[in-house]
Amino acid sequence: MDYRQAIAYIIERSGYDRGFVANPFDAETIGLRRTTWLLEALGNPQAKVPAVHIAGTKGKGSTGAFIASILHQSGRRVGLYTSPHLHTFRERIQLDRQPISEECFAELTAEIAPLNARLAAEQPEWGEATAFEISTALAFLAFAREKVDVAVIEVGLGGRLDATNVLDPRVSVITSISYDHMRILGDTLGQIAAEKGGIIKPGRPVVAAPQRTEARETLQRIADERGCEIFIGERDWRVSAKSSSFVADGPWGRYDDLGSALVGQHQVENAGTAIATCWVLDRDGMAIPEAAIRAGLQTVSWVGRFEVVHSDPVVVVDGAHNVDSTERLAETLANEYAGRRLVLVLGIAGDKDVEQMVRILAPLVSNVIATASHHPRAASAERIVAAVEALEPPLPGVVTAPSVADALTIALADAADAVVCVTGSLYVVAEAREVLGLARSDEFERELLYR
Repeated sequence: MDYRQAIAYIIERSGYDRGFVANPFDAETIGLRRTTWLLEALGNPQAKVPAVHIAGTKGKGSTGAFIASILHQSGRRVGLYTSPHLHTFRERIQLDRQPISEECFAELTAEIAPLNARLAAEQPEWGEATAFEISTALAFLAFAREKVDVAVIEVGLGGRLDATNVLDPRVSVITSISYDHMRILGDTLGQIAAEKGGIIKPGRPVVAAPQRTEARETLQRIADERGCEIFIGERDWRVSAKSSSFVADGPWGRYDDLGSALVGQHQVENAGTAIATCWVLDRDGMAIPEAAIRAGLQTVSWVGRFEVVHSDPVVVVDGAHNVDSTERLAETLANEYAGRRLVLVLGIAGDKDVEQMVRILAPLVSNVIATASHHPRAASAERIVAAVEALEPPLPGVVTAPSVADALTIALADAADAVVCVTGSLYVVAEAREVLGLARSDEFERELLYR
């Protein structure tokens, strides 16, 4: 296979609403069987590398980036597996902060493909592995072959039935839990927490971000049942102040004057979760000095998350894609740009709570340019306009734009004294970054995904 053939092979097996997760509606019957079969055929590469496993509703990617950055600063070679990607699928599988090469991606996919065909032939009731299951196996194989010192693995969806949950990690991490994917994970915080807490393994330590009561109690119960220590934010450790200078207190003692390259109070929480995770790793034999923690927080990079991509005028892109992340974006905008006029470029996925996301952002902004990414799951610009017009009082400055590029043109023409914020989905953020010349996507990859 060459790279085009490899990426086509994976995208053609994408499932749930053209995403890359396994179909969640057959997960109860098939579970982790396909992933387990593939990995056994590959020699169980996931068992050859120490791992940190991360689940949660919000903050998984940022927390993973913090942990990977700290581990890198401690002198280790680090693998990072995350989703979704912004510009190229290879971003999901990183070695020392760089996506794996096209050659490596193609070589490993070519190795997995015949095994996947054999899986379908031998287990016809299971069918072929999905895109996410294949990419998970690919990531584990890449990290084992490259002999990374540690792998940081982010759950795709949920936890209990996610393809990544074949791991026996050094530590399980649960970031903030809130309401998302409710028709799959459940409609109460307890049910959602039970799915996320499915990554907790018997006897393995757990670190959890601060949680609402129902989620916290559920995670504590699961940890107790499985004989695990659990360290929960605001109970066993805490962080305070702003990302430019904050304090972390916990079983490690006290770290003063910490700084984070990621902006926002929620990123301070994510940084705290990463610090607590690294303390557990250090306690259990993976030496991580305080200097590595400080340097890792200050040098972390996580594009598309409250990223200032232009300074004159100020343009911020943020992949806030649900109600919880929109609330955090609104808080950060209010703190960082108090008193500044805000122009919003807004495009949201159709399966999200468009109306509530609009209600959260509307009090902060003077103008809304409603648009849609090219993704087939995008809500129409007209639906966003209808949500704005339903406000009391409605915002007077709302218009539609047929594309993200057009929306940015309109916003920048009106931004002499304003801050422009592009948000609503990672697909919109990706297209905005490309319009601004910050990245390029492979057109054939996007065409395969969006068709």
